[in-house]
Amino acid sequence: MAVQKATPILVVDDYTTMVRIIRNLLKQLGFENVEEASDGQAALGKLRMKSYGLVISDWNMEPMTGYELLQQVRADDKLKRTPFIMVTAKSRTENVIAAKKAGVNTYIVKPFTAQTLKAKMTAVLGEF
Repeated sequence: MAVQKATPILVVDDYTTMVRIIRNLLKQLGFENVEEASDGQAALGKLRMKSYGLVISDWNMEPMTGYELLQQVRADDKLKRTPFIMVTAKSRTENVIAAKKAGVNTYIVKPFTAQTLKAKMTAVLGEF
């Protein structure tokens, strides 16, 4: 099933510049319904209040990391099917393995282009 461009997407990053970059890339791909959270805790609160079609989360944040957010999402019956893309500056093998074990759908290493984001989103969500 193809994802709708009106589908709400939650971008989680403590670095506002990165949030703006991802928001702009999503806009280039036709997604206007983008919300943001500055850390895993804030994101979890939003996820429990509203349904999102995709979470794009940074790995390194305080006080709750993207990895911890992923674990919380996958442990929650209402949230566990939410598509989740992890973004990180480091492509450390142990991080990729840990994220895969925790149930991440896919992984993007910074910096990345709109084409990379589209390819990763298509792999997770299907054509859009």
